[in-house]
Amino acid sequence: MAIKKYLPCLLLLCVSACKKEDVIRIGIAGPLTGDQAKMGYDLINGVTLAIDEWNAKGGILGKKIVMLKGDDRRDPREAVSVANKMANEDVVGVIGHFNSSCSVPASTIYNEAGVIQITPASTNPKLTEQGFKNVFRICGRDDQQGLVGARFVLERLKKHKIAILHDKTTYGQGLADEFKKNVENKADVVAYEGIVQGENDYTAVLTKLKQQTPEVIYFGGIYPEAGLMVKQMKEIGLEAIFVAGDGVIDPEFIKIGGKATEGVYLSFGPSVKELPTAKHFIDEYTKRFGEIGPYSVYSYDAANILLSAMERCKNTERDKVAETLRNIKYDGAIGHIEFDEHGDVKVAPYIFWVVKDGKFVPAQ
Repeated sequence: MAIKKYLPCLLLLCVSACKKEDVIRIGIAGPLTGDQAKMGYDLINGVTLAIDEWNAKGGILGKKIVMLKGDDRRDPREAVSVANKMANEDVVGVIGHFNSSCSVPASTIYNEAGVIQITPASTNPKLTEQGFKNVFRICGRDDQQGLVGARFVLERLKKHKIAILHDKTTYGQGLADEFKKNVENKADVVAYEGIVQGENDYTAVLTKLKQQTPEVIYFGGIYPEAGLMVKQMKEIGLEAIFVAGDGVIDPEFIKIGGKATEGVYLSFGPSVKELPTAKHFIDEYTKRFGEIGPYSVYSYDAANILLSAMERCKNTERDKVAETLRNIKYDGAIGHIEFDEHGDVKVAPYIFWVVKDGKFVPAQ
């Protein structure tokens, strides 16, 4: 009688276990709610496209690939919670997170569980310098971006009176620090200030900067704050060239800042539309999701390289897939990808963009 009593529960456990074995789980983590949710869904769309294409070909090892979503709300504590949930859901790897302030603390959890982490967007150098063999990055790093930014301001714009702002996050302050490191002995840094992410009024700090009459304001942060800043700069008559990093290059920045965004310079990778390797991605992505987000192609390649590693090693065990990734040579939508000993891509070019007539165009 006891066996009959518990038989339904035993069958349920068996079915659940079989279902887990019948699919390959990969995670996607980023801000899916709040003021940066648009970026999170850009990543989801790229991963969705990659998974659907693999499943249309029969999946991997005869198994269907499924995606688990994690909303970190751009909060480091939520990112740790998401990482723990992903580890407990038996995902092979996670594409994420978007923010460095989320990727870095989450990486410790992923490392302890052996879960592979491939970020399409987090640029802080610390992420890949922790000695973790399961952490990878598809995009470039802030020490590269900060150097490119410094050279652009000093050599191209020929400006030497500079104010530096950042949003106090791992990404924003890290990028600002790298920029500062490369300009401070060659220029007059008249201010170095932090702002609070998520506020709506930055006129106090901008008015303080106006008294210093900077020629350039360099900002380490994300587009919601940047859009408000350039708008408020115009309102108080602060005449300075606004320069920022990859966290600002999104159409939402132009929507928020309006005409005040004209002439703003931003560092980012080359235009995906100019890459012959990205034609298939562009055609399929725009057909399904419309406008391509700045990091959509990076999440697409991140998912594809993870799945390709599984196919090549004919295994879904995390350590074996991670070992394959460390030695992989992959041709993706953004071009040829190989990782160095830290898990960074060996080639990550940065160029400068400018807002012209309401659009981002390469700064020739």
